[in-house]
Amino acid sequence: MIPGGGQPNMQQLLQQAQKMQQDLAAAQQELAETPVEGSAGGGLVKATVTGAGELQALAIDPKAVDPEGTTPEEIAETLADLVLAAVRDANTAAAQLQQQKLGPLAQGLGGGLPGLGF
Repeated sequence: MIPGGGQPNMQQLLQQAQKMQQDLAAAQQELAETPVEGSAGGGLVKATVTGAGELQALAIDPKAVDPEGTTPEEIAETLADLVLAAVRDANTAAAQLQQQKLGPLAQGLGGGLPGLGF
């Protein structure tokens, strides 16, 4: 409620909402352009995703597919596990970046619109 029982200034509320929308769009664009890396196996596999979680690159060290004393099936299984772990690690880093960039904006939205009761 507005002090003194007055009505909220609708123009001001609309301007605040528009600014929040612009800030959110800018943060989302920044996330889409920010690379984040994850790795597994001591760096044998590295995955790069955007801050929005889109897989951009995958690098596999040749040592990850070293066949000596290992069956092709074991190599494939290990490699799949390493790739999965690296992508998950990168996505965790992307989620942390999202929280860092979008968290303050979400808190602003969570407070509702002043004077409107929601």
